[in-house]
Amino acid sequence: MAKAIHVMIRVLDEARSVAFYGTAFGLKVADRLDFDGFTLVYLSNPESGFELELTVNKGRTEPYSLGDGYGHFAVSVSDVEAEHARLTAAGLMPRKMVDFQKDGVRVAKFFFIADPDGYQIEVLQRAGRFM
Repeated sequence: MAKAIHVMIRVLDEARSVAFYGTAFGLKVADRLDFDGFTLVYLSNPESGFELELTVNKGRTEPYSLGDGYGHFAVSVSDVEAEHARLTAAGLMPRKMVDFQKDGVRVAKFFFIADPDGYQIEVLQRAGRFM
């Protein structure tokens, strides 16, 4: 059986991205591998063994095009409303809260936030299948 271990995104500014993910989700640098043409930065927190890999291509000055294939990645939190308020107070501009229902039954309560490179992150209330 395969075990998911990380997802990789390309970022333009390492420090800006590390600061965003630290403030937004408590992710800290778990490892940093510096190569001639690029740097890999692995971020994690005690909540999960899953990591976010930031790839920083040296010399890149133009923002990446996210294209039409990327959707989002998701994190779950114990109190989605408190997280929304905290991220708003931190100036990170989360989007509006969504109470997503089907046939009057809540499927999920969530909001989205974009990182400095425009990647979308869904922040879900930890409940049901989103534990």
